[in-house]
Amino acid sequence: MIIVQVKEGENIEKALKKFKRKFERTGIVKELRRRQAFEKPSVTNRKKMIKAAYVQQLRQAEQ
Repeated sequence: MIIVQVKEGENIEKALKKFKRKFERTGIVKELRRRQAFEKPSVTNRKKMIKAAYVQQLRQAEQ
């Protein structure tokens, strides 16, 4: 359960922003989206390899 401490006189928008930030850090939404459809391990590995190649390409272009 996510608990957000609200200080005296603190704006509700600021408290809501704190809640959203904490909620995002838990990774619940990301996990739900990942579990919606089964993905074969080979597909997962292929996506990781493509992402790694892309990041490496970006870093080489930066240098």
